[in-house]
Amino acid sequence: MSFSVRPATSFADLRTILGPKNPTSSVCWCLSHRIDSATNRALVGSERAAYVEKLTRRKVAPGVLAYDGDEVVGWAAVAPRAELPFARSNKIPHIDDLPVWTAWCFRVKAGHRKRGIAHVLLDGAVRFAADHGAPAIEGYPVDNKGAKVDLTMAYVGTRGLFESAGFEFAAETTSVSGGIPRVIMRKDLRT
Repeated sequence: MSFSVRPATSFADLRTILGPKNPTSSVCWCLSHRIDSATNRALVGSERAAYVEKLTRRKVAPGVLAYDGDEVVGWAAVAPRAELPFARSNKIPHIDDLPVWTAWCFRVKAGHRKRGIAHVLLDGAVRFAADHGAPAIEGYPVDNKGAKVDLTMAYVGTRGLFESAGFEFAAETTSVSGGIPRVIMRKDLRT
């Protein structure tokens, strides 16, 4: 299969991947790790969609989308860590002062899973960060040691996914997802 990855500048496509069936619902929209918790709680219903639509119009898109032809089939959030709550996290430590970017959320459209789209998305997120001058990119996936991960909690990715994209283990964290420990994986983009 051949997939393409593009910056997430189409709100309609992003809504296809992240939007709830009920537009008045106050679900994630991939905002829970992008904005502070007070703002996250304050944005309800259609305000969440409006916030995300503004993100797609910024100079730097909020992430990347994967396409199978013209059909959007996946999403990866990627941004400078300094813009994210991860910059202030007490569970995911900073390794150094390098202004790294972070890839933290993956979503593959139902009916398209198990086709390698998460790998394509992570590769696209790496290219996107590199194209915007990131010296390195990090992810905080679960270290599931090959065990099956509940799809609800798999949005952070797995250590194996990041290793297959050339990321290296950088540090332990005290964060968990679905009861599984998360680790810091990093890829240096300066070479």
